Amino acid sequence: MRNGTPKINISWLVGLVGVLIALPVQAQTTTPASTTAAPSHPSTQSSNSKPAATPVRYQPDHFAGRAGTYYQLIWGVDQLRVKIVESGELVRFTYRVVDANKAAVFNDKNVPPSLIDPRAGVSLVVPSLEKVGSLRQSNTPEAGKSYWMAFSNKGGYVKRGDRVDVVIGHFRAQGLVVE
Repeated sequence: MRNGTPKINISWLVGLVGVLIALPVQAQTTTPASTTAAPSHPSTQSSNSKPAATPVRYQPDHFAGRAGTYYQLIWGVDQLRVKIVESGELVRFTYRVVDANKAAVFNDKNVPPSLIDPRAGVSLVVPSLEKVGSLRQSNTPEAGKSYWMAFSNKGGYVKRGDRVDVVIGHFRAQGLVVE
């Protein structure tokens, strides 16, 4: 302390501000329980009655902090998501391009992607159909656009909630939660 003024650690203050900015803030609305009994028959309900508000479902930020920054700065992508689609037969990996030059490996036809599920002990590949071709986008990436690729999950080995790794050339996203 000099002249009665406390010394502030700037790096601590910057870290605190970064954490506060990164925290997702979502309001949750609730309605109090009604004290009056509901009518016994639907035809006796008032036309002025409002439906009960549905609670807001918490949506976590999949890549908060360092992981999100890493993927943006090094690989030029963000918003990485893995989701089960088509009755569990496919696993869709989606991403948004931030820097087209850095994200070129994602759309390179010569680099085969794979999705690895350590829990199930499987490595899924992008299927190539005779009339359709490969189930992935391979056009030149553009900043601000979202892209996808679909991995074959025949047998349903990968399940919702699993943590998987997506590998495309030297790119590796680890611990993505399957939705």
